[in-house]
Amino acid sequence: MSLWTDIEADLTRCTGAAVRLSAPATVGGGCINQAYQVRSQNGTYFVKLNAAGGLEMFEAEAQGLQALGQAPGLRVPQPLCWGVSGANAYLVMEGLELGGSGDPAALGEGLAALHRISADRFGWHRDNTIGSTPQVNRQADDWQTFWREHRLGFQLQLAARNGAGDALLDAGRQLQEALPMLLAGHTPAASLLHGDLWSGNYSFTRAGEPAIFDPAVYYGDRETDIAMTELFGGFATAFYSAYRSAWPLEEGYAVRKILYNLYHVLNHFNLFGGGYLSQAQRMLERLLSEVR
Repeated sequence: MSLWTDIEADLTRCTGAAVRLSAPATVGGGCINQAYQVRSQNGTYFVKLNAAGGLEMFEAEAQGLQALGQAPGLRVPQPLCWGVSGANAYLVMEGLELGGSGDPAALGEGLAALHRISADRFGWHRDNTIGSTPQVNRQADDWQTFWREHRLGFQLQLAARNGAGDALLDAGRQLQEALPMLLAGHTPAASLLHGDLWSGNYSFTRAGEPAIFDPAVYYGDRETDIAMTELFGGFATAFYSAYRSAWPLEEGYAVRKILYNLYHVLNHFNLFGGGYLSQAQRMLERLLSEVR
């Protein structure tokens, strides 16, 4: 059986209705997976493909989408089936009709509602990925411990393997030791997070609903999601105003967002190299200046 015949059979099994797929149309924009839009008599599907070894990544993404689907006010594509066919792993989800105009304030309010969903511990029940990098979600009772070990520490370990050099690694170790001072008095709830919320991972449906996708879900400080929105150009002013109106940010966020975005900049260095190393070094120096 071919890949697409296998996907048809799996969709039929999962949905309980016979599915006949049209020819897949390539969707651009991703650098990790191949993506396709496929139509059938029952609707439109969005399909991601990777090598067969990527199945675990797709399983984690599917569970992340299911978790995000709990939030009122946000549209999240629901996963339908995932599996392996020959050399390929696949993930099939509902195809949202994206590209409409919408209210950024609704996105801000929806994200605040998502963050109100909380857990007793930081992390998640399983690891997943941030881009194509493994993301360790081992659960912890203490936010500082979780961030030091499973976010900052893990990326520094990867940076050492990728030739970051002593200057960055020494500064990174100093920052790990300084976290109790940098995060003094900050005791966030363990909020449900998108985990990779930049401008490429949200849109509006044709009906104007705010939609989020491609998550790296875990439970953590809600400020990490807000910080990520500011890393690559920022979202609309109305988004931030609506979020802060629904749930104001705490004093000290301006410094903490540098700490939280350091994780993503280090990850970009580990994935792509280049100028991200000097950007990470500048962020480290700025953070260390707060505790010297």
